[in-house]
Amino acid sequence: MHPGSHPTKGHPVGDHSNTLRLVAWETTRRCNLSCVHCRAAAEDHDYPDELDTEASFRLLDQIREVGEPIVILTGGEPLMREDIFDIASYGTSIGLRMVMAPNGTMITRENARKMKESGIKRISISLDGATKKSHDTFRGVEGAYEGVLNGIALAKEAGIEFQINSVITKTTLDEIPKILALAEELGAVAHHIFLLVPTGRGKYITDQEIDAKEYEKTLNWFYDQRDKTSLQLKATCAPHYYRILRQRAKEEGKKVSFDTHGLDAVTRGCLAGTGFCFVSHTGKVQTCGFLDVECGDITTTHFKEVWEDSEVFNRLRKVDNYEGKCGTCEYTRVCGGCRARAYEATGNYMAEEPLCTYQPKKK
Repeated sequence: MHPGSHPTKGHPVGDHSNTLRLVAWETTRRCNLSCVHCRAAAEDHDYPDELDTEASFRLLDQIREVGEPIVILTGGEPLMREDIFDIASYGTSIGLRMVMAPNGTMITRENARKMKESGIKRISISLDGATKKSHDTFRGVEGAYEGVLNGIALAKEAGIEFQINSVITKTTLDEIPKILALAEELGAVAHHIFLLVPTGRGKYITDQEIDAKEYEKTLNWFYDQRDKTSLQLKATCAPHYYRILRQRAKEEGKKVSFDTHGLDAVTRGCLAGTGFCFVSHTGKVQTCGFLDVECGDITTTHFKEVWEDSEVFNRLRKVDNYEGKCGTCEYTRVCGGCRARAYEATGNYMAEEPLCTYQPKKK
């Protein structure tokens, strides 16, 4: 999902220069786990038309022409690609910030060393339960929890920093404080929470999606942890958090520090199409992995053309065109609502965010 921390060129909040900050690249859809929420519905078998090594290098070259973003090597399980370290090394050599999102269970002493040597700056590992039982149930494989702890230990031994990612659903909600405590105990540098977006297998567990009131309560709790932990905290697929940051800071007379560097950056809510994009295992480009609307294909079109000229990207960059209460909200430029949830709920990615209790003050 979203690892990384190496400084990248930042821009102030509200700056809509559309500087490419992050690219999540699904290097493979193959995976050894079977997680209940998986966007890709990934399975353990070969997938046809995956970008080969040469095409992968070409993609990285084209991304580099656009800027110096952080490139997240994700999946599936990226460690199931035999050439993954060649890809990471190449990206590093041309000036990209390379990070990786393994699930932890396939990390060995040898490939942890190769991660370090290839220039991987950080890895993200998901923990969706604070115990063996809860995590293994969510991940769909017995032994996943022990695999994560072992993988973390080996990454630390190799000198690779790591962050913990956690998906919030009704079944994991009560576990989040315990997972945060566990992340501190394990020596993580950050804890990122992800609000469920009902795509892929996630569509079949929509009964596990927390409602708008629980959402608001959870994000306020997450805000309260800022002064209680040394970890960097970030909420992803949870754009309301950036409204809450401003509301709470104003109430408390605090000034929010908007760090615009690295993957823990406090910038704006939904980055789909503005500072972020997703590339699939076959080279299809989307504004994010959850917003299942194809914007281009790098096997036939240059990445730069897709990033700059795609109709979908350019529509999302014009926040004045957002509809419903997102279109009238005073926090639209810092929140934006989750475009993927809007699309899944209505078939329209410009519609209002369905999981928001806030009533805009603008008329």
